[in-house]
Amino acid sequence: MSRKPARRKRLRIGRVSIYHHHGAWWLYYRENGRAIRLKVGPDQIPAEELAGQTHARLALGAPSPHIFQPISVVELILKFLQDHELVRKSSVNTIRRYRAALQHLINFVECNTKRFGLHEFPVEAFVAYLRQAEITPNGHANTAKRRLRDKGLLFILEVCRSLLGYAIQQRHLPPYSANPFARLPWDKFSAEDKKPIFVFDESTEVAFWQAADLWSLLIHLILAKTGLRVGELAHLLIEDVEWATGWLVVRNKPGLGWRVKTGQQRKVPVLPEIMVALQIARAARTAGPVLVRQKFVNGPGPPLTGTLQDLEKVCQHRQRQLGSSLSRRQELDVARQVWRDAGAVKADSIRQTFIRIMRSIGHPEATCPKSWRHSFATLLQDANVDPLIRQITIGHRPSLQHGLGMTGAYTHTRPETQRQQIEAALRLWSNSLAIAHQRLQAFQKQHATS
Repeated sequence: MSRKPARRKRLRIGRVSIYHHHGAWWLYYRENGRAIRLKVGPDQIPAEELAGQTHARLALGAPSPHIFQPISVVELILKFLQDHELVRKSSVNTIRRYRAALQHLINFVECNTKRFGLHEFPVEAFVAYLRQAEITPNGHANTAKRRLRDKGLLFILEVCRSLLGYAIQQRHLPPYSANPFARLPWDKFSAEDKKPIFVFDESTEVAFWQAADLWSLLIHLILAKTGLRVGELAHLLIEDVEWATGWLVVRNKPGLGWRVKTGQQRKVPVLPEIMVALQIARAARTAGPVLVRQKFVNGPGPPLTGTLQDLEKVCQHRQRQLGSSLSRRQELDVARQVWRDAGAVKADSIRQTFIRIMRSIGHPEATCPKSWRHSFATLLQDANVDPLIRQITIGHRPSLQHGLGMTGAYTHTRPETQRQQIEAALRLWSNSLAIAHQRLQAFQKQHATS
């Protein structure tokens, strides 16, 4: 007679039992009418510990740590973007970049015939897919396509890693599943094909001033000697300048749909020569953007003028006229229309003038006005400006992992110290400042006699 197989021995810990089967220990319990079986591993003690933790949660009426809700990639992306939109209140542009990055993930899943769970996502195959993907750099249908640059590929992977981290938090992956994107060799990724950053020297800067017209000179001289981001300069109002003491205040303007990249307000000291440029840019205006579009310089002024408070009231009025259920994107579109009517210079126009002048002086490879900010930071480094003062002036976010860390939080820089060190650094290129100042004076005389 054949013998019956021995009954598997079960050990019960409260509402959870464990048993040994095919060389591994398993958990068994029921939750919400569902039978849950979970493979733990070859050792009994970890199974007993996990059973105790599970029983404790069930006894408290809390969901067990092993329940998860499967979700499709498209549904997960929608939840992720809604979380950034409604909970984290990320900027509209940040959400737009996340959506564009995650579209590659959707395309990969749709063209892949094999079905897999999120915890089994074939990360290596996705990286290979991205290496072959072709995109239009500016998103326009008629633009020539090219392969993704390393920096763009790395950004897509970082967003996908955040997406799967969110999925784990929301219990959309099986219990104890690791983030599949975490296994990538992140320390091995490098942007080998990124465009080199053009950093000015004094002679190239002088050549730029000599080739620029007045409007371009004002814009780029202010960028070069303050370290402002292009968006910060475009959204700088006359009331943001402390005209008597020579400081710029870079602040958020949430009522007009604009915020500093780091969200932190800062003050930047301004040389007397640059104050002259700001005064020429302001002309006789008492409110509105410091820099207005070129057509408003010599012709009639912008159709809309006023202080920050005035412009915010106009923006709110226009938004109310469109209804009470506007999305953040629609609110931002209204705010941009207010900035346009106030005459604010466009970031694209600044970039176009930069490219045109750099080509004229023999540097067609330089296409980004962010070079001014890199050059400004490099000049501060050359002058041995204190790292904390550099961080404060440039407007980088303090970090506990990098730079000064907690020491920066305990150190308070006096305004006079900041001004002294920044001015000393900018005067290292005294010839460039002198020529820029001479150009401004020549334009002023020409305007006075015309």
